Amino acid sequence: MNRRDFLAGSGFAASAFTTPVTRWLVTPADETAGHKGGGQVGRADLDELREAADDARRWDSKYGGGNWKANSVTDCLDQRAAPLLQGSFSDEIGRELFSVTAELSRLAGWTAFDVGEHEVAQRHFIQALRLARAGGDVPLGCYVLTTMAMQSLMRGFASEAVDMAQGAFERAKGQAVPRVLAFTKLIEARAHARENDPRAASRALKMSEDLLDQAKDDSGDEPAWIDFYHHARLSADAAEIFRDLKNPKMALAWNQQAAAMPTGVFTRSVGMRLAIVGTAHLQARDLDHGLELGNRSVDILARVQSSRAKDDVREFNAALAPWRREPAVREFTHRTRKELGVVA
Repeated sequence: MNRRDFLAGSGFAASAFTTPVTRWLVTPADETAGHKGGGQVGRADLDELREAADDARRWDSKYGGGNWKANSVTDCLDQRAAPLLQGSFSDEIGRELFSVTAELSRLAGWTAFDVGEHEVAQRHFIQALRLARAGGDVPLGCYVLTTMAMQSLMRGFASEAVDMAQGAFERAKGQAVPRVLAFTKLIEARAHARENDPRAASRALKMSEDLLDQAKDDSGDEPAWIDFYHHARLSADAAEIFRDLKNPKMALAWNQQAAAMPTGVFTRSVGMRLAIVGTAHLQARDLDHGLELGNRSVDILARVQSSRAKDDVREFNAALAPWRREPAVREFTHRTRKELGVVA
């Protein structure tokens, strides 16, 4: 791993994922991870990196990927993780070191992805997949590949996203816990929805729900990086799936099953969900309720730096088209332009 490559890169291209993904699917785990080099790497070093990853996840959820604290994960990679990879460590320590560095690289990619720096995100995701392979961490590799599928989906490559999510599931089946596998099916369902395939989307969503039913919250064998995925998250994403399928009845039904999330912890997710559900109300021709949720969404997202969140507001604004001459609608679109920089 070359430290100078952390932030290098050109424009996003789905084809750039082809070779690293194929290599991981063929051989998802290296045989050995020990290394003899500089200073000795120990558990205290691993604990420091894990704490940095935990902090980055919390700050990203609360303030978005553009927040300085969430974005500091790149500095951790550059200044702490990369030098450690040149040190001396046993096979056991090496596997853990590669795995936690893979998670940091995935987080760096995620924060870049969240603020629209897709070429940087792509480089980090590719690096994270290779590091997970070096650590022999198949479940983490599965999660990274699923995140790559999500980026491809959001960049307009829904078919490729389906293939990547399915590949992640098949390769990690039998090695990853049900919650990790369930997330691959959720992203597959979202990709099918973008392809306007309600049958395939519903089938993948049902598989995700069934796998979550098998998950054990207190088993002790679930990685920290997947603890966000519960039935409440599935229900919230299901509302988005059916919004994309222009099925407001199902979107609103799923939203009823999604438990409320604390704004102070999941600020971005709460704001995005309000915009998504508001759009479903607009699709159901309920302007008043839709605008109420839209305004609440802007109240929250004005405190968050996230291009993904703004995309949901753009979807909401597009759904306002039938009422574009209404004073309340003109006022709302003016507000989104002023406070979020979102143009209808």
